[in-house]
Amino acid sequence: MSNAVHVVLDGSAVAAAGHGKVLVSRLIHRAHAEPGWFLYSPTCALVGADRLRPGTAEHLAALPGITVLDLDLPAALAVSRESTWAAAHSRHAAQPTPERPDDALVATTVPRRWANQPVRVLDLNA
Repeated sequence: MSNAVHVVLDGSAVAAAGHGKVLVSRLIHRAHAEPGWFLYSPTCALVGADRLRPGTAEHLAALPGITVLDLDLPAALAVSRESTWAAAHSRHAAQPTPERPDDALVATTVPRRWANQPVRVLDLNA
């Protein structure tokens, strides 16, 4: 088990970042400034947030410390089975990978959305 912290922003967290939510800002700062902190934004979450607040996707994608996750073939196949692409892409992105065997937390402002899902949740409402 690694000491690294991996966090995936779901669509609600991306939207909250666009509104300047302090806890999301702290995550962005940590991912930029502290070794061992990694922050990811799935492309579908960016699209969803940008539809609600135009300019959000471009702004977040330009921030240092945030890795934008493309909709590659495995992600597209996972997303194609779901009705909510942003949540499906975030769930897919949080799953373990060879580079990140311990999976990732899903940061969200809507933790109930993740009830009964196979992910660990970081509630941004605290």
